[in-house]
Amino acid sequence: MNTLRNTVQLIGRLGQDPEVVTFQDGKKIAKISLATDDSYKDKSGNKVERSYWHNIVVSGGLVKVVEGYVKKGQEIAIEGKLTNRSYDTKDGDKRYITEILVNELLMLGGK
Repeated sequence: MNTLRNTVQLIGRLGQDPEVVTFQDGKKIAKISLATDDSYKDKSGNKVERSYWHNIVVSGGLVKVVEGYVKKGQEIAIEGKLTNRSYDTKDGDKRYITEILVNELLMLGGK
């Protein structure tokens, strides 16, 4: 029997510069907002384009690469796994978020 895998591959552009977060223990993560585009034809046959935004989290040694080289508008390719988590807002509301935890990152070009 084949093993099922949680693998996501995306190619897209950064909507803003990465946000690097440093924790009390000195470890860092980088948060990236990545846009991918898709298109389809509507009932009238007109092409409709749409952007999808993805929450990307980079950790480990790749954070240094992101800090030094990855900027808003840059095209990158990532591979990682899909995760879901919840957090509480300052107002005490519970929020849910889907993120992609990156295993591999390739810089494909500038803006």
